[in-house]
Amino acid sequence: MTKRAKKSSRARALPAPALVSVVDDDESVRESLPDLLRELGFAAKAFISADEFLMSDCVSVTRCLILDIAMPGMPGPELQHELTVRGYATKIIFITARGDEVLRRQLIARGAVDCLFKPFSEQELKAALDAALPGSRAR
Repeated sequence: MTKRAKKSSRARALPAPALVSVVDDDESVRESLPDLLRELGFAAKAFISADEFLMSDCVSVTRCLILDIAMPGMPGPELQHELTVRGYATKIIFITARGDEVLRRQLIARGAVDCLFKPFSEQELKAALDAALPGSRAR
């Protein structure tokens, strides 16, 4: 392969998919949601707790965080605050089993992209991801 051909093939390489991290203490969510995210064209990583996420090397490269509200240890809204204090502007989509519309509005007012009530549909998740990361997923 010529130098010119090599350069041309590198220029056409697709960008790496955006990393969407999932933080949820529910094992079924941690197992299924990353698979769906990959099908939608994202890279995905799951964490059992806010502390596990904060200790990972994914914090600085996560473009969007799908975050459970109520977890043992540090709850989701506290993690959102901690990321802000540390200077990260990570887009956050909260998920919760509590269908509390007042809490949903509060979280969005504090900067969350959305707050989805479990069980949420694939369409609801796609819409939230499109709002958080416009143009980032394969169609």
